[in-house]
Amino acid sequence: VEGTSTTTSSTDSTTTTSTRTDSTTTTTTSVDSTSKTTPTTTSTSTTTTTSTSTTTTTTTTTATTTTMTTTTTTATTTTSTTTTTTITTTSTTSTTTTSTTTTTTTTTTSTTSTTTTTSTTTTSTTITSTTTTSTTTTTTTSTSTTSTTTTTTSTSTTATTTTSTTTTTTTSTTTVFARWNSTGTTVAGSASGTAGVTASLLNVPYVLRLDSSNALYISDFNNNRIQKWIIGNSTGTTVAGQAAGTSGSTSTTLSAPVGLVIDSSNNMYIVDRNNQRDMYWANGASSGSMIAGTGSSGSANNQFNGPNMMERVSSTGTLYISDVVNQRIMQYLNGSSSGTVVAGGNGQGTGSTQLSSPFGFALDSSTNSLIIANYFAHSIVRWVIGATSWTLLAGSVGVSGSSSTLLNSPVGVAVDQYGNIYVADSGNHRIQFFLSGQSSATTIAGVTGSSGTSATQLNAPYGVLLDSQFNLYVADSSNNRVQRFARY
Repeated sequence: VEGTSTTTSSTDSTTTTSTRTDSTTTTTTSVDSTSKTTPTTTSTSTTTTTSTSTTTTTTTTTATTTTMTTTTTTATTTTSTTTTTTITTTSTTSTTTTSTTTTTTTTTTSTTSTTTTTSTTTTSTTITSTTTTSTTTTTTTSTSTTSTTTTTTSTSTTATTTTSTTTTTTTSTTTVFARWNSTGTTVAGSASGTAGVTASLLNVPYVLRLDSSNALYISDFNNNRIQKWIIGNSTGTTVAGQAAGTSGSTSTTLSAPVGLVIDSSNNMYIVDRNNQRDMYWANGASSGSMIAGTGSSGSANNQFNGPNMMERVSSTGTLYISDVVNQRIMQYLNGSSSGTVVAGGNGQGTGSTQLSSPFGFALDSSTNSLIIANYFAHSIVRWVIGATSWTLLAGSVGVSGSSSTLLNSPVGVAVDQYGNIYVADSGNHRIQFFLSGQSSATTIAGVTGSSGTSATQLNAPYGVLLDSQFNLYVADSSNNRVQRFARY
C-alpha cells in the first residue's frame, strides 16, 4: 500500500473576535467486484473562523491512494504412491507368491486465488487556537473482501500394474514317518514285568506325562500314587498320594488315580477315580484339594461315576474329564464346581450321539475337538466341542479285530501337531499309528495279538505319550513298566 497526503493551508490574520468551526467529512468507496477492490476514502476538513475584521480559512485535503496487491499462488502437487502386496499361500504341495506394484504419477493442481481483504484509511484533523488545543482523530475503516478463485485442475495419471506370479510346486510329505525302533527300552518299573510298591517298581501304570524338564510322571494305579521318574534313573519319587501305596479319601491320599495333567509350573491335576473326584496338587505339596466332583458317585453335572482320563487347556484352565460309567465327557471351566456335558450323555451305545465307555481321549486344539477312544465300540471318533454327534476316524463301530483297519478295546489316544493319531490298542497289545485322514494303521510298537515281557512286546498297553522328538512312551500296564520306543 502506498499513501500520498497533501495539505495546503492559507491563513490571513488580523484580530480574532469569535470562532466558528464547521467540519465536513466525505467518504467515498468504490468496489470493482470482477477483478479487484479499491476502497478510496477522501476526507476533507474545512475550518472557517470569521470575525468582523479577520477571516481564517484552513483547507486540509487528504488524498489516500491504495494500491492493491494481487497474489497468484500456483500449487503443484505430485503424489507418488507405491503399493506392494505380497500374498503367500503355503500348502504341502505348492507355494504361490503374487507381487503387485501400482505406480500413480503426476497430479498437478493449479489454483489462482485473488483475495483483497481490509483496507483501512485513517484521517486525523488537528485544530489549534492560541488558547485551546483540541485534537480530534477520526478513523474510517472500510473493509471489503472480494475473493475470486479460479481453479484449474489438470490430472495426468499413468497406472502401470505388473503382476508377477511364480509358482513352485514341491511334492513333500509333512507327516511323521512311521519309523520307530520296534525294540523298547524300560525307563520306569521292572523290565521283567514285576509289580511292587518300592521306589523302583510300579503296579499297573496308566497315564504318562512329561513336565517342563522332561521328567516323567506316572499314575501308579494300584499303588494309589503319582510317581515322578527322571529318565535314566532306576527309582521314582512319590509326588502325590502315599509312597507306601496306602489308599484313602483324605487330602493326602488317593484311590486308583488315572488321569493326570502337569501344568507349566509342574502343578498336578489328578483324576482320583475311586474317590469320584478331581484333585489339584501343587508342586511340592504333601496334600491336594478337590476341584471337581463331590467324592461320591452320581450323574448330576457336579458328580462323576468312574472318571478316568483328563485334558486341560493351558491358556484358560478349562478341564475335560471322561466320565466313563455316565458315558460322557464333561467340561469344567476354570474355578467352576459344576461341569457341562460336551460329548455323549445319551446312554451307552454305538449311535453317533452316544459313547461306549470312553476310557481315553485326547484334546485336538487345532480343530477344537476331542479324539475319543470308544472302548467297547472298538473305535476312535472325533467330537467337535459344541457339536451334538461324532464322526468316525478309525476302527469299525462295534466290531473288534486285529487287521490294520480294526481295533480291539482301544484306550489311550495321542494326537500330534500334524493330526496323526496314536492309539493304545490294548486288546491287540499294540500301538497303532494312523496317518492323518487315513483309516488304515501301521503297528509301531508291540506285536499284534501277542502279549509278553520281551523288549518288542506289550501287555494291555494303556497310556501313550510323545516327547518333542516324537519318541514314543507307552504305559505297558499289565507288564508294570513304561517302555520307550525311539524314533529314528
